[in-house]
Amino acid sequence: MGVSAYLRYVRPRPAKQSEGLMAKLLAASVLAAAVLVAVVVGQEATRPPAARPADVASMDAVVAALYDVISGPAGQARDWDRMRSLFVPGARLIPAVAAPDGGASARVLDVEGYIGRSRQTLERNGFFEREIARRTERFGNIAHLFSTYESRHAAADPAPFARGINSIQLLKDGDRWWVVTVFWDAERPGLVIPPEYLPAK
Repeated sequence: MGVSAYLRYVRPRPAKQSEGLMAKLLAASVLAAAVLVAVVVGQEATRPPAARPADVASMDAVVAALYDVISGPAGQARDWDRMRSLFVPGARLIPAVAAPDGGASARVLDVEGYIGRSRQTLERNGFFEREIARRTERFGNIAHLFSTYESRHAAADPAPFARGINSIQLLKDGDRWWVVTVFWDAERPGLVIPPEYLPAK
């Protein structure tokens, strides 16, 4: 059958049916556009604030900024946008929560989860944490640091109320360093920091 003959047998689509199809196509287009906008807005929302160049120029700098941004006297608000700027999107902060049987569980937090859980305690009580020793492993653009810390309520306190080790993973993207993960455990009875992770005497 030729094309001209075929066309004589094709019935034109009723007007109402065509209008219904167009309405469905329009609704589908609007939905697709809405989904695209939501994705773009979500990406913008999860993008961290711009970092201070000096905070992310080196491994030493980003670790120093990490400790500095959570430290301060009682009543002082922390610069949480500065903290956000240090972490790669999707980063995690994970305290090892000791169990009575001697084991532990991982409390996995994103940056916002950490801020939400810690903000009031840090700002109400005062908190100063500093690195006292570090062991570093690096390959290419990734690095792992065992960073031993001491915590005080005031910078001038003679002795820390807590010590522990932060296991920090870093990434260099070509322009800057990012914190990918901070995973930590605290010293306690029965768990003493070994000499190799303390300052050399």
